Amino acid sequence: MTAFELYLRRHHKKFDAYLADFFDDGIHADMRRYLYGPLGEYTKNAGKRHRPLICLLACEAVGGEPQRAWPSAAAIEHFHTAALIHDDIMDSSLTRRGEPCLHIREGEGLAINAGDLALSLVTGTVVSDEGLPAEIRLRVLRELVDMTTRTIEGQALDIGWARDDRFDVSVEDYLLMANHKTAYYSGAVPLAVGSIIGGGTEAQTEALRAFGLAAGLAFQIQDDVLNLVGTREATKKDFRSDLTEGKRTLAAVHALAHSADRERLLVILASRAEDPAVLEEAVGIMAQAGSLDFARTYARDLVLGAKADLETALPKTKARDLLLSMADFFVERDN
Repeated sequence: MTAFELYLRRHHKKFDAYLADFFDDGIHADMRRYLYGPLGEYTKNAGKRHRPLICLLACEAVGGEPQRAWPSAAAIEHFHTAALIHDDIMDSSLTRRGEPCLHIREGEGLAINAGDLALSLVTGTVVSDEGLPAEIRLRVLRELVDMTTRTIEGQALDIGWARDDRFDVSVEDYLLMANHKTAYYSGAVPLAVGSIIGGGTEAQTEALRAFGLAAGLAFQIQDDVLNLVGTREATKKDFRSDLTEGKRTLAAVHALAHSADRERLLVILASRAEDPAVLEEAVGIMAQAGSLDFARTYARDLVLGAKADLETALPKTKARDLLLSMADFFVERDN
């Protein structure tokens, strides 16, 4: 277990409790039933909370007081919540972290509305943060608006390629999509925001942003690989769902360019296959083409380069070392 994973385990519950304060009852009893309650319950079904917690680490790594970054870190997690709710609807997913998706429990209309509320909390939380000077709040808001735009752009590519059965996607196309869809909000922006709040220099902020972008991309690549071969994922209903949805992952794109069985893989991806035997066949084609190893190696190389750059950009502190450990965790995790 990495030092970063231990850090997450020790601190995520405290942040969970902080997030719960954002969901009140509204001014009508039914607002609790149809909006605040479902969104609050969905938020409780937490992941590892790495996005807000690395924001706090970045603040500390540049010499700032992490407590000042809590509201902005919460804003980033609110965005993550909104993105998951809407993404589950777009992908017709059934479960999220072992529980029924919000649109399955409450219906699509209420789920979309709850996701919209989470989006409103992104900017609202920062605007209401009287602990930060106005000029810092404005800088943070610009970061969050840019993060939102990038994520939506990446999602458009991901969904559009699948809808239009586009199989002419290159490795470079995939990397651009994954950077926009995941790496900005899973790594780059949380670290940049933490540095801005902590009083980091422009050089430190940009070094943290670059590190987060590389680590966030590695996170997405590893996530894609785990959806295909992750041992813990095998017991979940969404195991190999990327194949069923015809998603263009790094392994799939590489296999389509290098496999002798390219035509068969094309048929499987285009058919939206659900049969476990057919999905296993697709994974076998990718493995035979060296595509799974290619993806894993690409993620590891990203992490190695990012760590080397960050070590020279920031003074040695416990917070910096935990961020370096984060990069290792992103590519070593098995769920």
